[in-house]
Amino acid sequence: MELGGIQDFLDKKTILVTGATGFLAKILVEKILRVQPNVNKLYLLVRATDAVSALQRFNTETVAKDLFKVLKEKYDTNLQKFLAEKVIPVAGDITCENLGVKDSSLREEMWRDVDVVVNAAASTNFHERYILCTLTVFL
Repeated sequence: MELGGIQDFLDKKTILVTGATGFLAKILVEKILRVQPNVNKLYLLVRATDAVSALQRFNTETVAKDLFKVLKEKYDTNLQKFLAEKVIPVAGDITCENLGVKDSSLREEMWRDVDVVVNAAASTNFHERYILCTLTVFL
C-alpha cells in the first residue's frame, strides 16, 4: 500500500493502539499524528491505574522523547491542544477482561467508535509461558 493509500485510509478513522508506551507503538503514534493529522482519534491503551496516571505516562514516556521533535516544531505551543483533541490515553491492561478499562462509559465509547485496532502490547516478563503469550495476542 502506498503512503497516500495509508494516509487516505487513516483519514477520519478512530484507532485503538495497545501497548502505547512501547517502542513500536510510540513510532506508530508519532507517524500517524505527523502524516495524517485528520485522524479522528487515537485511544492509547497504557498500563496504568487511572486516567491521570495514563496521561502522565503517555506524556513522560512518549511525548517528552526526541521522537516527537518534528511534531513539537510543527505545532509549537499548540502541541498540547492538538494532542488533547486527538489522543485519549486509556488506563488498562491487555491481559485483563475488557482490556482492563474500568470506566464503562469510556469502554462503550471506544467499542462504538474504534475503526482500527493495532495491538503493539508485549510482555516484558521473559519468563511467560508460550501458551499465555499466544492467548494474550489473539484474544
